[in-house]
Amino acid sequence: MFSHIQIGARDLATMITFYDAVLTTLGLVRMPDEDDDGPAGAGWRLPGRKWPQFFVQLPFNGLPATWGNGTQVSFAAHSQKQVQAAWEAAMAMGGKDEGAPGLRPQYSEDYFGAYCRDPEGNKLCFVHADDMV
Repeated sequence: MFSHIQIGARDLATMITFYDAVLTTLGLVRMPDEDDDGPAGAGWRLPGRKWPQFFVQLPFNGLPATWGNGTQVSFAAHSQKQVQAAWEAAMAMGGKDEGAPGLRPQYSEDYFGAYCRDPEGNKLCFVHADDMV
């Protein structure tokens, strides 16, 4: 299990707007902004929980952010309907389709997922399986 996932951003405002719209459909909320001496960014988590967390942030080293080839961030959904809503929000906010919502029995008989890329090319998955959440 992970504690937090952090991806870099070149256009922080666009990325925050994208993830605000998408992650809300999965029940995540934006965390209060904190000055932790790091670069600007935003984070999300489930209400009432401290961990896990997801962040979008300007890179610490000051170089331009890039997407990782072969890297994917997957978000667990409580239902197939949530998968659909997250994917639709991503498409409406400028995401690129990498696989419409549907069953993926090659992974598991109850695996219902959808895939996209955020505005800066990071690959995302929204997934529901019966024993996931």
